[in-house]
Amino acid sequence: MRGRVETVVNPREIMATKADFTEQEWESLRKGIVGAGLLVSTSDRGFFDTFKEAGALGKHVAKAKQSSSSELVPELADVRGTGFGLRSSPEELERETLDALRTAKATLEAKAPAELDPYRQLVVEVAQSVADAAGGGDTAEGAAIEKIRAAIE
Repeated sequence: MRGRVETVVNPREIMATKADFTEQEWESLRKGIVGAGLLVSTSDRGFFDTFKEAGALGKHVAKAKQSSSSELVPELADVRGTGFGLRSSPEELERETLDALRTAKATLEAKAPAELDPYRQLVVEVAQSVADAAGGGDTAEGAAIEKIRAAIE
């Protein structure tokens, strides 16, 4: 009689999809991405810069949707709305973004560890794209990016 071969799957290698998360977890994941771009944008506010930065945020998310090797990132990149109220103050935006990123990190560590690095990469790249879009404001934007990194490291 032949022995049965069992395949052991490392949970760190399992790809996750939206179905693996609760509504609140999914919202935190999405809000972290959009919030990272908005946080950088509001760190150095200029009327015309905001349009450039919003365009950079949209383009970067659309590119990630097409090119990521992650199964989760394209689903997260299918963003509709910001998850933030129209009247959110810069302080509320920062607090909610950093909270969402911390929650997203904990959620991914628990449910989809293989997706944490692609998520981190997307969040930081979105923030950097927004920072690079308009030029200037390097100090304020750099500080915002460091807060974002600290929240998901």
